[in-house]
Amino acid sequence: MLKKIAIDVKNCIGCGLCSSIAPSVFEVKSVEGKSASVVKEEFDEAVEENNILDAIDSCPTGVISAEEEPQLVTSP
Repeated sequence: MLKKIAIDVKNCIGCGLCSSIAPSVFEVKSVEGKSASVVKEEFDEAVEENNILDAIDSCPTGVISAEEEPQLVTSP
């Protein structure tokens, strides 16, 4: 499960590819006088995790990142 999603807004070109892949997670807005993608306030991360990862991999400028929560390993 992902813990935090971040976008380097200064280097984002606002192409909207991430918002077309995961529209419930990302949207293009005017930020600091230019178009850039931002992460929406509310979304179902469990449902959208694969789309978020696809958006990260598809970003042409590589400005989207996500931290994954550590997985708990239990002994049998």
